[in-house]
Order: sequence, then structure tokens, then C-alpha cells
Amino acid sequence: MNVQGYFRILSLFDVSEAFELERLSALLGPEAGPRSPGFVRRTPEYAQAQTAPIVEATGSIAIPTGEKLESRIKYYWFGVACVELITPFECHLDSLPQHSYRWMNAPEVEKAAEDLLHTRLEHFRPAMIKPSQKWLDEDYLIIDVQSAKHPDGRVVLASEMLQSCGDQITRVVRGELVSLSAAEREEVVRAALSYYPNDLVVVGWAAALVYDKPDATPAVVDLLEYANTQLLEFRYYDEVLTGLLSNVYSSLEGQESLRSLWRLPRRAGRLNGLRLDIMDLAERTEYAVKFISDTYYARVYRVCSARIGVNDYKTLVAEKLKTAGELYEFMVTQFNERRMFVLEVVVAVLVFLDVILLLRGNK
Repeated sequence: MNVQGYFRILSLFDVSEAFELERLSALLGPEAGPRSPGFVRRTPEYAQAQTAPIVEATGSIAIPTGEKLESRIKYYWFGVACVELITPFECHLDSLPQHSYRWMNAPEVEKAAEDLLHTRLEHFRPAMIKPSQKWLDEDYLIIDVQSAKHPDGRVVLASEMLQSCGDQITRVVRGELVSLSAAEREEVVRAALSYYPNDLVVVGWAAALVYDKPDATPAVVDLLEYANTQLLEFRYYDEVLTGLLSNVYSSLEGQESLRSLWRLPRRAGRLNGLRLDIMDLAERTEYAVKFISDTYYARVYRVCSARIGVNDYKTLVAEKLKTAGELYEFMVTQFNERRMFVLEVVVAVLVFLDVILLLRGNK
């Protein structure tokens, strides 16, 4: 079975809290512009990109091994930049796992992607809102199979590919050179998705295989990329909340002075403000692509989100937001209780002084 297509190596970086897309578009020039997913399957009108990312073509780049890869950068409004490096392949399906392993374990490619983004930094820096001091990053590989044929030239159906090449596909999306167990293979293949007999999507935590016509592939690639931006964003929120909660716990330990009492409202307000900001950003980024019903693309997105860990980080963030809310209420309650205690002490002192003055006046 001969296959040909492209390896699409995605390197995603969280570079700022957000981008001003209009300003960014002006800075990058007329060749860069917004692009929404081109859904070619039947999809309801409400399944759409709410704020389309800006795509910049950046030409070909050479890596230390001498290979040249085509590149482009996609800028999402919530501060994520995705560098996509593309290289073609044509081989027998049996050798595809070796090629996949090579591109999943290529530090020179990751460095090339980061270096490319740094070279473009001066062009998009003015459009960055609250730039990140340290860039979080994620990597993902998409094996875009645009043609698969039997030795006699017949087009391979998705069912045939899964039945006869389940082992190779499992190794491709898992980045393994040796065969995995039957249970592991079954777990990967079970989540495979198809819309027509001759298309297939198999998603792993570090890579995905997409087998489809060239005009249909970009929409699935965009969804896989978008799911990875969500993973990166929820990882960012998790780190911010972890640091925030740690600081709050430290500030509350062993602080019983009057000075610390009057600082509580400010700390509580800052905690709640950050909590609300994260809730707002998380909600807006999560619904940047809107799905409501059980469309094919919605299933692709849900499977990818579950496989790469978006749902796990989303749960972690939700739990920490809940903890932050409970801490805010605790701090407000503590302040109110201590303030009432101080007021009661002040009233008692005033009453005591009034009694003393009254006794002295009767002498």
C-alpha cells in the first residue's frame, strides 16, 4: 500500500495574553489575513470560527540536517502563535512509522520553529497585549495522507486501511517503532472517525493521521490545531492559578495583625479579579470555534480534545477556579468578622471611657 502526503509539524507558543488582530494584520501586511476553517462536510451555520486567526506565509526554512520545510505562522487572538512546518512524503505504509517517529523526535525542528517566531517578533510585538515573560509551548504532528493506493492502483478505503494496517497506524500516531499490544492497538483504532468510505481520522496524544482529499483535509487540520491551542491555554491558566493560590495561602499563614486585617480586602479583590479574568478568557477561547450539535467536525474536535488532554486540564482549571472562589469568600468573611470584632472593641472602649467620664463628673 503506497501513501503520499505531508507531515505537518505544529509548534505552538503562548506569547501573550492576547493579540490586537486588526493592528496585527496591518503590521504583517496585505499577504497575511484572517482565515476561518473551510468546512466542506455538511455543517450548520452556527459551526464557525468566532474570531478567525491571522495566517502569515513565511516561506521555506532549512534545518541543520539540510532539509527544507515550508512554513507559516498562525496567530490566534488569545495570544497563541502556531508555527507549522510542512514536508512531503511518499512511501509504503509499512515505513510510515519510521518517518513519523523521525519528525516527532526532531529537536532541530522545534528549535527552527521557535527561531522563526523570534525573527518575526519585532513585526508583531506592537500588537501583543501583556507579553509573556516565558513562552509555554506544545508540539503536535499531523500525518496528512492525501493518497493511498493498492499495488494495482485502486484507492484504499478507510475500512481496509484500519483492518489491514491497524498496527502501522497505531505506531504512526503513537510515535513508536515497534508493535504495541493488541489492547493498545484496539484502543487507538476504536476512536477512529470516518464520514465517507474513503476518509479517516485517527487521533493520538502526540500525533494524528488524517486520510482525505486535499480540499477536505485543511478543516480537520485546523480543528486539530485549535484543540492544541486550547491545551496550551488551559496549561497557562493552570500555572497562573497554581501560583496565585500558593501566594494567597502563604499570605494568610500566621498573619493575625491589624495591619494584615486591612490588607485582606485588597488581596481578596485582586484574587477575585484574576479569577474572573481567567473565567472570561477561558470561556471566550473555548468557544472561539462554536459547535452545538453532533456534527462530524464536532466529533473530531471532541475526540482530539479528549486524546491530547484538554479535558483533563480543563477540569484542573475548573477545580482551581472553584478553590479561588471559596478562598475569596473566606477572605471576605474573615475581614468582616475581624472588622466587627475591632468595632466591638472600639465601642466597648468608648463605653468604658464614657462611664469613667460620667463617674468623674459625679464627684
